[in-house]
Amino acid sequence: MREYYRSGATKEASWRKSQLKALLNLLEENQSEIFKALKQDLGKHHAEAYRDEIGMLIKSLNYALANLKQWMSAKKAKLPAIALLSTAEVIPEPLGLVLIFSSWNFPFGLSLEPLIGAVAAGNTVVLKPSELAPTCSSLLASTISTNLDNKAVKVIEGSSDMGTLLLQQRWDKIFFTGSEKVGRTVMSAAVKYLTPVVLELGGKSPAVVDSLQSSWDRQAAVKRLVVGKFGTCAGQACISVDYILVERKFLPTLVELLKATIWKMFGENPKKSNSIARIINKQHFLRLKNLIEDDPLVKASIVHGGSMDDDSLFIEPTILVDPPLEAQVMTDEIFGPLLPIITLEKIEDSIEFINSRPKALALYVFTKSKTLQNRLISETSSGSVTINDAVLQYAADSLPFGGVGESGFGRYHGKYSFETFSHEKAIARRSFLSDFWFRYPPWNHNKVQLFQAAYTYDYLGILLIILGLKWPNQSSRHHDALF
Repeated sequence: MREYYRSGATKEASWRKSQLKALLNLLEENQSEIFKALKQDLGKHHAEAYRDEIGMLIKSLNYALANLKQWMSAKKAKLPAIALLSTAEVIPEPLGLVLIFSSWNFPFGLSLEPLIGAVAAGNTVVLKPSELAPTCSSLLASTISTNLDNKAVKVIEGSSDMGTLLLQQRWDKIFFTGSEKVGRTVMSAAVKYLTPVVLELGGKSPAVVDSLQSSWDRQAAVKRLVVGKFGTCAGQACISVDYILVERKFLPTLVELLKATIWKMFGENPKKSNSIARIINKQHFLRLKNLIEDDPLVKASIVHGGSMDDDSLFIEPTILVDPPLEAQVMTDEIFGPLLPIITLEKIEDSIEFINSRPKALALYVFTKSKTLQNRLISETSSGSVTINDAVLQYAADSLPFGGVGESGFGRYHGKYSFETFSHEKAIARRSFLSDFWFRYPPWNHNKVQLFQAAYTYDYLGILLIILGLKWPNQSSRHHDALF
């Protein structure tokens, strides 16, 4: 793959476009198989699968194809006046051979979204899908091998041992989506070759819910909260709402609205609904179950839901009110359909609460108060902030997606994906026809002044100083020190 990259084939715009079009063809021709695979591995309904994966990817591919020429173009840059008769530009070039680790919760979206950027940038790519979604992993391997250039793009399946073997190789970039624990392992392995890494992790993304007065505003906010938690892979998403912060006086209203909305979306018996995904495997099911059952105080905080089915790996949408803050459900990323609500005396206290915890991947704010919006934007730090909606930011090609602090680093989506897998090479060109003599030794005080002018003024200003018609702006004390 390195040899193929060095041949220059992947750098051609025609090759990049052909691979992006091949990915479009892959999605369009294999939709029914993708639906079946997502149903098999995660229990996702076709509508959710299209909304979060197929449709999102088609949108991203069309965006990349429409903008690829512009992204690949050199950008002119300005040089200082001391570089007389010179030009400069910045040229994006591919990094080389990159490794992408994708996650199981969005097996196609989290595999192909970074792949779009890597291919658009002209790299050769090895993709390692998660073994926890085996049907999707197998389908990715078979469809990519039959649609894309096998010399440049390969899928390698396998367990975590295969991931370890891959990390022992030399890469020009590693892109990882997953847990913080595994992210640390990836970063440690990358140190050997000083390989740059993008870590798309997660964390506890809070939703700050103000005491909305309008019935319309309340219903809209709660619908967006419910779908941002339970309607997005049953909460098994790094950007799903992890917990809610709300004023104590608004709690009863919020809880009743949440209950009613859950009933409308998933029915009186959510287990029979085909609109909520299942937990990925027994291990994760037991982890979520233990978050509740291992702590009596957490179990006592349940105000809605709580039922579970070990055989079908189903967990009912569950609401908890004021579980202990030191409990695991409030210290670890939940990654499932459990929604704690933490009450505050006043909503402004949410700022201190958020700042006392690790930086989140996303912050969701539901309020009509511009003051509160601006304070949360300016006084907290998170990968992104979304006002009056949840998860919406992930769908935007025009916005960078990525974390900060323990929620990860690096960014992608749209042009940001292209930039993540590119190196911006600086190019400077100079003529032999002219030069400023004061660039070279021997040094004297006059040359010091000319250097000051060269870094302060344009060409005309330098000429006037050389002719003695203009002096740099400086204090007389500084002038005396020089001369």
